[in-house]
Amino acid sequence: MFAAERRQLILEMVRANGAVSLRELARVVQTSEVTVRRDVRALEAEGLLDRRHGGAVLPGGFTRESGFPQKSHLATAEKTAIADLAAGLVEEGEAIVVGAGTTTQELARRLARVPGLTVVTNSLLVAQALAHANRVEVVMTGGTLRGSNYALVGSGAEQSLQGLRVSKAFLSGSGLTAERGLSTSNMLSASVDRALVQAAAEVVVLADHTKLGTDTMFQTVPTDLITRLVTDDPPPHDDRAATELQALADQGVQIAVAGASGNPGGEQVPATRRAPLPGPRRGHVALRSGAGLGESAAAERGRVADLRRR
Repeated sequence: MFAAERRQLILEMVRANGAVSLRELARVVQTSEVTVRRDVRALEAEGLLDRRHGGAVLPGGFTRESGFPQKSHLATAEKTAIADLAAGLVEEGEAIVVGAGTTTQELARRLARVPGLTVVTNSLLVAQALAHANRVEVVMTGGTLRGSNYALVGSGAEQSLQGLRVSKAFLSGSGLTAERGLSTSNMLSASVDRALVQAAAEVVVLADHTKLGTDTMFQTVPTDLITRLVTDDPPPHDDRAATELQALADQGVQIAVAGASGNPGGEQVPATRRAPLPGPRRGHVALRSGAGLGESAAAERGRVADLRRR
């Protein structure tokens, strides 16, 4: 494929999806990330797109929201790995809330085998993934259907969550920064996500590396309310994502880093695999797949520092 054809395809992907990672662009145009990075720089010089967080976005302003058909084909391997790791945080008999999104949909598919689980959700996709799990009780919120992401939103959804109390909330979004926390591009979705957060003792954010460092219009969860972040390993030279991970860890967010290949067989990763990271908040720790019980805090700090140097 000639450079002009390749760059046109890259531009069409970014226009269709709003934001696309270098890894995904390289896969679609069937070339290396080094070549794609060079193409993205050339397109940025022409003012056709902006480089950001290891990928490319529409030029100027906040990143817009993509619809479900586009999101479902982005970062699929990363979402699978994140869902595998996040499922290990859920225990038998728990009551949790799961928000809307393609990553939370992947998580729901893995929760179908957790006995005695109660899942409250405003997502039709999450409910569908759990519909045939006879050991899981699914509770749907009320509300108005938002067709772009198959989620129930509005006052009906928010009112149905009043008085609810669960152990954990699992949420996704359009962007995540240490300064502002989790955000999304839609006001109604943001309002429901805030209600989900109010119902939970702990908040777990599921976000692949392409969302790190991205800020969108409506804040859903400020950083000081995020208990854990489950993400994937940023690709080499993605300084923005690595820097954002360090900044989140410095603010006390527990970090869980999943390998892009996921865990064999979809096995759950025990939540006891943890080691402390520096942070001002009370006793917060960091998680990552493959971190042994005896791994020291210094070793884990070195892990994040290594990501920054890439």
